Order: sequence, then C-alpha cells, then structure tokens
Amino acid sequence: MTVLGITGGIGSGKSTVTKALAQRGALIVDADQVARLVMEPGHPVLAKVAEVFGQDILQPDGSLDRALLAQRAFASTEQTARLNAITHPAIGELISEELRKHNAAAAADREVPAVVLDHPLLIESGAIALVDKVAVVVVDVEERIRRLGQFRGISEEDAKARIAQQLSDEERLQHADVVIDNNGSVEDLESQVEALWNEVFGHGS
Repeated sequence: MTVLGITGGIGSGKSTVTKALAQRGALIVDADQVARLVMEPGHPVLAKVAEVFGQDILQPDGSLDRALLAQRAFASTEQTARLNAITHPAIGELISEELRKHNAAAAADREVPAVVLDHPLLIESGAIALVDKVAVVVVDVEERIRRLGQFRGISEEDAKARIAQQLSDEERLQHADVVIDNNGSVEDLESQVEALWNEVFGHGS
C-alpha cells in the first residue's frame, strides 16, 4: 500500500486536499491531531514543554495555553527548534504506530484504496521517511497571510512570524513527487486532487 505524505506551509490548504482524499476513501493520519495528543494535560511531553517554556503556559486545569506557547515558540528559529526537539520524537512514534495500523487495515480490506499522512512538518521532522511519495501544496505567501487572517483570525504579524519559522516552498519542492498549486479556485484545486488520486493511487474517478 502506497503511503502519500501531504505537506505545505501554514495557510496553504493542505487540510482541504486531505479532506478531498478522505472523501475518496483514503485512510488519514493527521499529524496535527497526533500532536495535540502529546499536549494533553498530564502527558510527559507537555510537562517537559512547560519546563522549558514556562509553567505559565499551563492553565489552571492543566491544559495548554496554545496562544502563549506559540508566541514564545515562534519568537525565533532557536525557540522553535527547542520545541521541536521535545515534541517531534514522541509525535513521530505515534504517527508510525498509526500508519502501521492503517497499513494493516488496508492489507486486510481490499476496499481501502489509500493511506495519507497529513503533516505540516513532514520534511523538517524526518517523517518523510515514513511515506512513499510526497505531495506539496503551494500558495503565494501574500495569499496565505490573507487567508490566515480571514479564516483563522491570525494577525498579519503573527502569520508572517509563523511562516518565517517554516521551510520555504522552494525547500519543500525539492522533495515533491507531486505539486498542488492552490492559488486558484476551488474547482481548480478539485481537479488537481483528482489527478493526484489517479497518479499516485491509480484510481479512476
């Protein structure tokens, strides 16, 4: 079973691409969901993050103040690297476990057509080693900033800071087997997803 990794910068729309593949029957491993698991109250990874970035990132009920952590973790490349060094190994282990489960399910059920790993840090985290092919979703930086403000309420300053701490599209594209340009319309994106589905998994419409 081919495992496809989907990645792209914040605001690129990779989750939209993933949802379109899920609608076609793909089994999805969402790295963001996995990352949230290690940041739940009581998890040792969250405890270590609080130790490094300040106990005040924990709210009275023990849950994470995500906005405060983001403010500190994305303040510089060094701070982002510190966060990644704590979280990436644990996230990687859980992702590997989920992929093994999905591959086993796919092997047992011929009706399962595909397995997809949706991972914003597919390349940076080393999770690229877990996939067979890579699809990179690209959008112009200015458009990403606009969408982040419109749809997620992220300020221009915050959006620029987050984008600056991620790989550039040029760096991601060096690893791409498939490129999806999401600067256009919803219809254009849908046609590219259909082409991706056919090219990578060999499924007709």
